Amino acid sequence: MSSASSNYYTSLLKLCCETKKQRQAKQIHCLITKTFTNPETFLLNNLINSYSKLGNIKYARRLFDKMSQPNIFSWNTILSAYSKSGHLSQMQFIFNRMPYRDGASWNSLISGYANHVSVKETVKVYNLMLKDGFGSLNRITFSTMLILSSSKRCVDLGRQIHGQIVKFGFDSYVFVGSPLMDMYAKIGLIYDAKRVLDGMSERNVVMYNTMITGLLRCGLIEESKRLFIDMKEKDSISWTTMITGLTQNGLEREAVDLLREMRLEGLAMDQYTFGSVLTACGGLLALEEGKQIHAYIIRTGYKDNVFVGSALVDMYCKCKSIKSAESVFRKMTLKNVVSWTAMLVGYGQNGYSEEAVRIFCDMQRNGIEPDDFTLGSLISSCANLASLEEGAQFHGHALVSGIISFLTVSNALITLYGKCGSIEDSHQLFNEMSNRDEVSWTALVSAYAKFGKANETIDLFERMLAHGMKPDGVTFIGVLSACSRTGLVEKGRRYFESMVREHGITPIHDHYTCMIDLLSRAGRLEEAKTFINKMPFCPDAIGWATLLSSCRNHGNLEIGKWAAEYLLELEPQNPASYILLSSIYASKRQWDLVSQLRKRMRVKRVRKEPGCSWIKYNNKVHIFSADDQSSPYTDRIYAELEKLNHKMIEEGYVPDVSSVLHDVEDSEKVKMLNYHSERLAIAFGLLFIPPGLPIRVVKNLRVCGDCHNATKYLSKITKREILVRDAVRFHLFKDGTCSCGDFW
Repeated sequence: MSSASSNYYTSLLKLCCETKKQRQAKQIHCLITKTFTNPETFLLNNLINSYSKLGNIKYARRLFDKMSQPNIFSWNTILSAYSKSGHLSQMQFIFNRMPYRDGASWNSLISGYANHVSVKETVKVYNLMLKDGFGSLNRITFSTMLILSSSKRCVDLGRQIHGQIVKFGFDSYVFVGSPLMDMYAKIGLIYDAKRVLDGMSERNVVMYNTMITGLLRCGLIEESKRLFIDMKEKDSISWTTMITGLTQNGLEREAVDLLREMRLEGLAMDQYTFGSVLTACGGLLALEEGKQIHAYIIRTGYKDNVFVGSALVDMYCKCKSIKSAESVFRKMTLKNVVSWTAMLVGYGQNGYSEEAVRIFCDMQRNGIEPDDFTLGSLISSCANLASLEEGAQFHGHALVSGIISFLTVSNALITLYGKCGSIEDSHQLFNEMSNRDEVSWTALVSAYAKFGKANETIDLFERMLAHGMKPDGVTFIGVLSACSRTGLVEKGRRYFESMVREHGITPIHDHYTCMIDLLSRAGRLEEAKTFINKMPFCPDAIGWATLLSSCRNHGNLEIGKWAAEYLLELEPQNPASYILLSSIYASKRQWDLVSQLRKRMRVKRVRKEPGCSWIKYNNKVHIFSADDQSSPYTDRIYAELEKLNHKMIEEGYVPDVSSVLHDVEDSEKVKMLNYHSERLAIAFGLLFIPPGLPIRVVKNLRVCGDCHNATKYLSKITKREILVRDAVRFHLFKDGTCSCGDFW
């Protein structure tokens, strides 16, 4: 058999491996068997290697066992196959049978243990290699051990390997220097990595790229820029590394600008370059620049790349161009779980929660199994939509598939049940979790805070601290709002101060708004005003509206007018300032001033957002507005409310007409209150939701004080649980009480 024939068949086998065509490899094997009585060992070794690469180790082993005179390459080929596939018992068996071994044999054994078992076992094999003699040591040995040290974050092992690299004279090898720097950088010892680079007599572009990656990973932006500028030779990877690092460190604008420089240099871009710069465009909401890059992608032939396509979908979704995202998604010839997830998350983030649920179903029909990130994102979409039924179905899917063990999914479920008012389910799920992180605790704290259960919120927060968990800004929003609900002013102050002093969290508008609410809700309006004057920035619209709302509740016209002026200056078209100030005037029966405000609203074309409430029944959402008569069940709903109103009055209900901003008789004001949207929705629920099931109502605005009080009576009279989710929080009405107490 000639060497030319062996080389020919070897090239065909190589092509089969590249194209993943096992059947053709078997056909070539048959042809070799028919053509040659005794194929030479070189060709048999290539056949074994081909079967191994194509995942058919059974054929590879059978072929190896039939070889009459396997050489060291034959042994190493089958050993490597078992090493890469994780068949460690067979790998060890082959290694023990080998008549002699070289460095490649030991490297395969070490690599197998490093990739599939514990560090301890790998180190044991490495020490056996050292005992066998130093002659087998080579750069691949050290590279494997360094990669193991960095992936398992074994600092001591990494330093020991570094010492042996120096001892055996491998410290000048570029191939060893790069993984050594990478190891130090990944475990956070970036300056040790820098010393390795400085000590290298020979450096190449790979080493520079490795060092830049490490610096960027550690957030050392300026150092990475200087090193990048100092590079005498840069390849595409150098530029892509910088673009990716800048994007990951929140410097999206610099990343996009660097891409322009890269194009001017005439360097080719790959999927990773496009993926990173598209992420930067999404972060900047730079739709036009994203479109320009999309056009360039089409010209360079990357439009069918699944990685780039997924990045395009993500970019368009973040830029709120859902139609463009859908167009890219539809045209993708190949979609993976990342592509589907990008579209699903995009729908969820842009408020299209129903579409997110729909695309999940399409995803499964196409045979794509969701991962933890996909399912977590979908459950979050259900939470935003308050779709308890759909969310519970995906909870079931997570249980069956085992994905519920991932924190991303469990945390999303805690948030889902919290946002849907099923606080007991949230807490049960939390208790069942084997592992919890800060997000788990914060999700439950926020759920209790949203539910108005202030004491439970504060207790849970204290337990979180006792468990050594570090709260974030979101956690403190929940805790501060809980203090506000129960009038714990001094405790709220202490939490606010500890947030800055002990936890290093810089307060944002939401935290300051919680403090304004804490003081003003307790009637300490002058203190709230002083607090605002000492803030590092002016309150946002929600902050001013919060103060103004408390001024209405406490009848403080002077501070109310002050807050209204700032709110009008900040948002001239915001109806809250007019409505809340009108309420203060009305409470003082200053109807001429109420009339003036209404006139100003008409002149400025300021429109009050109409209140509406909705309830889900038989997979259909029924929406109601005040005095609504559009429902086909209007007569039955109004009759039910009339009957309930009589029973409520018998139980001691007295309508609070102070919130009705009209100069009419009290009897007319009572009629206006009787048919608020939430009462119509509750009456619908009482008529159609079977007894024993809670009535779940969602309102787009805050529930007024009278409806809050009336719903307490309704829950007592009907002996039903009524759950109302308004713009601020949940209210669980049961047996004449509300979960938020009197601090609604």
